[in-house]
Amino acid sequence: MPQVGFGLWKIPREDTANSVVEAIRAGYRHFDSAADYANEAETGDGLAKAIAQGLISRDDVWVTSKLWNTFHAAEHVEEACRKTLADLQLDCLDLYLIHFPIALEYVPIDERYPPEWLHNPDATDPVMQRARVPLHETWKAMEGLVEKGLVKRIGVCNYNSALVHDLMTYARIKPAMLQIEAHPYLSQENLIRCATGYGIDVTAFSPLGAQSYFELNMAEAGESLLGTAPVMVAAQAHGKTPAQVLLKWGVQRGTAVIPKTTKPERMRENLDIADFELSNVEMAAIGALNQNRRFNDPGVFAQEAFNTFHPIYD
Repeated sequence: MPQVGFGLWKIPREDTANSVVEAIRAGYRHFDSAADYANEAETGDGLAKAIAQGLISRDDVWVTSKLWNTFHAAEHVEEACRKTLADLQLDCLDLYLIHFPIALEYVPIDERYPPEWLHNPDATDPVMQRARVPLHETWKAMEGLVEKGLVKRIGVCNYNSALVHDLMTYARIKPAMLQIEAHPYLSQENLIRCATGYGIDVTAFSPLGAQSYFELNMAEAGESLLGTAPVMVAAQAHGKTPAQVLLKWGVQRGTAVIPKTTKPERMRENLDIADFELSNVEMAAIGALNQNRRFNDPGVFAQEAFNTFHPIYD
């Protein structure tokens, strides 16, 4: 899997197909999607257009998607996967991940798709409706997708170390990937070490930190990593932008990174990190910025946005 991927979270539907094509023109061969991003059909249109134009073949690209919370029950996992495949216009996914270790009550696809977080958005006091589905049931159904040839690899997102340990006690097919929020303000060193100790690769989402969360009012302006001293010093030393330094820090510590942008010039900038190396001193200085600051935390946003307190990190 290419270590620098193209994240599709928060890209507007009307911009998605063109952004995918432009990303392919810029050199991206790894696309990180999810049912909950509400733009998989448009992502599929972009991939199909790029293939039709001869820019790529299907075998040239790695496509990841994710199982949403409302499809955790064994009888709904394949249904969700097949919907994603149809939207992406693909026969097989390179990687399929459990999006959150959160099981919510099923919402039929023809009733509302993507189902999002609220069980009944039109209720007087809408809330998340938890489902009694254990994670081992969901994983077993994910393994069935591999056996049927619908996906090549399976993995998890937003798991903590205890859930990773537990998963490894019952997984017949080992998880290929752990995708987590990781950046210098949330370095996640112990969790990454735990995963890699089991031979599980790690993808860092939100590798630039707060940048993804300003528009959602989930981060303060002063929390940007781009202006921090160690990042600025390294950027100046290597003739790179602060964003490039942050992405290089993520890649150099062994994780894949999936930045998001709709601007072609930023797409090219985010990919252009192969021609320099951060020194051990620079890596350590940037890593020392860690504050355990998590921007994407269901224990916070689920209460504020969905009237349901549902922490998954302590």
